[in-house]
Amino acid sequence: MMILYDNQMMEGHSVPREDWQVAAYHAFAAKMTNKEDKFPCIPATLGFSLGHLRYGFVSDPRSPDAEQTMADLVRAYTENSRQYGKYTSLILFFHTPSDLRTTFSVEQYESLFWDLLGRTGQNDQREWPQHIPLDPSNHVWEFCFHAESYFVYCATPAHTRRQSRHFPFFMLALTPRWVLVEFNSRPKQADTMKPLIRQRLEAYDTIGPHPDLKLYGDADNYEWKQYFLRDNETTAPSCPFNHGRLGKRKAHSSSN
Repeated sequence: MMILYDNQMMEGHSVPREDWQVAAYHAFAAKMTNKEDKFPCIPATLGFSLGHLRYGFVSDPRSPDAEQTMADLVRAYTENSRQYGKYTSLILFFHTPSDLRTTFSVEQYESLFWDLLGRTGQNDQREWPQHIPLDPSNHVWEFCFHAESYFVYCATPAHTRRQSRHFPFFMLALTPRWVLVEFNSRPKQADTMKPLIRQRLEAYDTIGPHPDLKLYGDADNYEWKQYFLRDNETTAPSCPFNHGRLGKRKAHSSSN
């Protein structure tokens, strides 16, 4: 059964959960609340402490049903996200069997991530928003689902130098664009927090911040490059996202 969980549900005993789901949540909670080794993304830690985050669980990301479950969860979250709080994100934990956890390289996880994102997008029942270009090489492109645009973050067991992208399970975090717009609409808070985030990132990882970490909307920024950061400073030569919805928009446009 598809459920969107909050902190209270995860920390209580009213909703049945599998052992791996409990382990994933506890690992995430430990990462968000560590006072000595502070997670770099301050808004994420605020979202956790304030109970604004929502959690979903998905099967092995290689399985044929993973994209449908993910689509259902993102759809349900999108419809209610504005009720959850200004620091909300959707955290998706995936069942990660030992063969996936111990044998997959960062590059293999990268391919898996983009394949899953493309498969999920093809389960979208609504059209791609008109104000977001279909071409990821456009600097304002970002992943959209259910008519909402999202920043997508991926963490994997294979990351070692970028601990900010390490997690014992394959994990995604989807943050609605409206959350990021609202954050930046408070310049004093944003200007204070951004240098702190950078300082934390430099202390958290054993490698410098990736050169692709730039600001949305800037002409030299491409959001897709930040979705999956490799454990070094390299980047895929082009966006691997398989759109699959270009024909639908063209057909819709030609009929109007």
